[in-house]
Amino acid sequence: MNDEARDQLRREIETLRASGARRQELSQHACKRLFFDFGIRPSIATVREFTQTGSASDIPKDIDAFWTRIRAASRVRIEGGAIPEALQERAGELLGQLFVEAQQCARASLAAEKAEIDATVDASEGRVRDADARRAAIEEAFQRSESRAEAAAARVASLEAELTATRGQESSAHDGLQVLIGRLERENEALSKRLEQEQAANAALRDRLDVLQSELRQNTEHYAGQIKDAVSEAERRVKPMLVELDSLRTMSATYQAGVRESSQKEFQFIQQLSAAKARGDRFETQVRKQSDEIDALAHERDTLKARGSMSEEVGRTLCALAAQGRLTDNELEALGTQIDAHVGLPSHCPACEAGEPELSQHEDEYELSCPECNHTSGATSSKLAALAGFSVSERVESP
Repeated sequence: MNDEARDQLRREIETLRASGARRQELSQHACKRLFFDFGIRPSIATVREFTQTGSASDIPKDIDAFWTRIRAASRVRIEGGAIPEALQERAGELLGQLFVEAQQCARASLAAEKAEIDATVDASEGRVRDADARRAAIEEAFQRSESRAEAAAARVASLEAELTATRGQESSAHDGLQVLIGRLERENEALSKRLEQEQAANAALRDRLDVLQSELRQNTEHYAGQIKDAVSEAERRVKPMLVELDSLRTMSATYQAGVRESSQKEFQFIQQLSAAKARGDRFETQVRKQSDEIDALAHERDTLKARGSMSEEVGRTLCALAAQGRLTDNELEALGTQIDAHVGLPSHCPACEAGEPELSQHEDEYELSCPECNHTSGATSSKLAALAGFSVSERVESP
């Protein structure tokens, strides 16, 4: 039976249902079409598939009624003809035997359909049990959801109380901030006055630096003259000795008699040469020592030049204020690189307490970073701003 025949039979049953036909009529029509048109023995599942109505006890009754009508119609046709009596008896026996076999086949089909129905019922009961289990799980989840909702409501109440307390703390913190701002403004005025005093002291230091530079220049010229004279004296004394040494060696080859005398002179000349060389070494050591002193003075001069605008105390004070985050960006920008000579690197990272911060310079930008935790101040225009950014970013990250 193909799909087209199935669809046609379904349409016929739907037409009968629309015209008001009852269940028995729908089942009889399905059995008739299946048996006579398609050669299919009607079964409970097949009839139920097309009619979509009737219970497991009603459909077998409809099928039995169909077979009863078939047997009655066959019996009428046999008895209505002009058939001899002996043949009628034989035909009756044949029909009786066919009826018995039909009953046996029907019972077998009924048993199979009953087994199929039992399996369907078992599957339905299993689905019902699964549905009950799911319903119980849903109810339990609903109870848990209600518990979580109650806990969330309690949490909301506690958060509202915390928010009220936080607002009170924020108000008191604002008042404290106003007081702190006033105190910082007073400190700023005092520092400005002290800065003016330090600038005056720096002017005096600048004059002292000029005097030291002139003295350094004079000492350098004096030591250079002494070194030059010592070298000239050594050359003047060594060259005649070498000439005389060569002449004595020539005379030693010619005159065997004066070998000892010439050897003695050669030994004396060598001693004098060694003494001259030792003196030259002393002069060279003195020159290196004086050169180190000159380098130290030059380094001190460069440091004083870098710190020329303010004293060491002011520089350390400004560095401490920057490390504490008490200098604004405008103040750091106004100071620029004037304090860079006084800026010292922190001994350890304030974020991880283990790393040693490193200062890197890229053209005109400075960056202070920790190699252990990658904590950084970002690119800044001065060492003082890098120190302030390194400490301020740590305090922002700590809460």
